[in-house]
Parts: sequence; C-alpha cells; structure tokens
Amino acid sequence: MGEEYSLQTQLDFDKVRNKEIISKILGILKNENDELLAFHDIKRILKPKSRTYKGLLSVKIDNIVGSEGRYKDFNRLFLPKHQHLSERWKKVDLAHYKDLILPPIKLYEIGGVYFVGDGNHRVSVAKAKGQEFIDAEVISLNSEIQLNPDMTREELKKAVINFEKKRFFEATELNKLRPNCNLDFSSPGRFEEIIMHIEGHKYYINLNDDNEIPFKKAMLSWYDKVYEPIVKIMLEEHILERFPERTPGDLYVWIVKKWHELKEQYGENYSIKKAILDFSDQYGRGFFAKLKEIIKRIFKRLF
Repeated sequence: MGEEYSLQTQLDFDKVRNKEIISKILGILKNENDELLAFHDIKRILKPKSRTYKGLLSVKIDNIVGSEGRYKDFNRLFLPKHQHLSERWKKVDLAHYKDLILPPIKLYEIGGVYFVGDGNHRVSVAKAKGQEFIDAEVISLNSEIQLNPDMTREELKKAVINFEKKRFFEATELNKLRPNCNLDFSSPGRFEEIIMHIEGHKYYINLNDDNEIPFKKAMLSWYDKVYEPIVKIMLEEHILERFPERTPGDLYVWIVKKWHELKEQYGENYSIKKAILDFSDQYGRGFFAKLKEIIKRIFKRLF
C-alpha cells in the first residue's frame, strides 16, 4: 500500500511539474508574466499602516496570489518550479490520500488578496486537487486600494499610481487649472516628490516677495516655468525614445536631480538643456542595448 501511495504522489508531482513547464512556455509566447507575487514587494508599494489578526478563516484559494518567502519556488498557479521541491510536496500530497488533517496555513491579507506566510506546499497541493477553499490563520494589513487576484505586479503598481494620481489631482486641482496637464509616472511615490518640488519652488519665489504666495499659485508657476519647459526640451531632443516605458514625469524627476548635481559641480550657470543631454547620454539606451535586454529577459524566464 505504501508503494502504491509513493508511486501516485510521484505521478502527481510529475504532472504539476509538466504543467508548470507548459505554463512557462505559453507565458513567454504570449508575453505574460506567470511569476508569483512577492509579499515584500507589495508591502513596499502599498505601504500598509496597520495590521489586524483576523483569526482562523476559510479562504478561497484563487484569492491567494503571492508568498512571503517562497515566491521563486512556485508560479502564479502555485505550480512548483523546481525538482528539489518534490519531497515536501509529495509528503503533503500523501497526507491528502491518507485523509490526514493538516494544520491551517498562515496568510497575510492586503487589499482583498492573500499572501502565504507559511504553507506554500499545502496551497500548491490543494490547488492541484481542485480544492476551492483552505483553512488559514489570517493577518490583515490595512490598504486603501482594493486588489484583483489576477493582477500582475505591474498592474498592481499601475493601480497604486492611479490612486496616487487621483488623490494628487483632488488635492491640487492641477488637472482642472491646466486641462492638458501631462503628469504621469511609472513608479509609485512620485506624486509626493512633485509636492516637494512645488514647495521648493514656492520657497524660492517667496525669497523675493514680502507676501507669501498660496500653494496653487506656486504650483502653476512651477508647472508653467519649470516642468513644461523641461518636458518641451525632452520632446524636441527626442529624449523619450532612449527611455522606453518611461514617462516625461519620470525623466523630469531624474533630470532635475541630475541638474542639481551638475550645478554643484560646474556652477549655477549650468543649463537645464545640457543637463538633459548629459542625462540622456549617460543613462539612455540605444538599439543594441534594448535588444540585449530583451534577449536577457527571454533567457531568464526560460532558465
């Protein structure tokens, strides 16, 4: 009877490994990311401010989207990615055949989705068995953003960026005061930096004015006299072509930082246009660099 179980669990593991290999190949062909989300990445993006112990709950397995420590061992479907996972996986599988009661897994909930703290193999086996729910001890982390179980890391980042953008425009009304406002970012946290840029601009204006100007007036001055002229130069010099998948807002933040460094090195008369061209030459990518990066990504996903 023991040999029968041993053979069956080996067949089960071989089956899920084959599924993972097929899933990987299809992901490359469709240009889809099948990686399991890393909990620490999501915490860094969402920045939860508090946590609450929810106790023992029955959790829908399809709502488990990531892991705290084993996100490199399983893919988005919780299929095992490595052969060395077989022994532990088969032990959990064997417990199912013997109808043994397994302890609840440990999950973190944030934005309506879950991440495994302990029990990745149990989730993998349960999913392979077609199990819909699993018992778990749950710790909930506060988040203002609701997440979708099908979200990739990039989609999640985009949801956070859109949330930050909405909150920024509600507070500043820049989009109403400048309807053609082109202010977007590819990383979270940038709108907070823009507030700091506006406050800095406001400070320098007030150095030459006895009456402190209101924030919105300073914001419009920053947008018209700082941000838009820098973006105009970037467009005239075709700088964005050297930074695929980046926005004018991204480059603005980086270039201004670079400009301040160059002014400290060469003096206050160092022009913003020279800073933009210097930044492009130093960090921009040409055709062969882009091709090399694409090939590198393909091999990384294959092997």
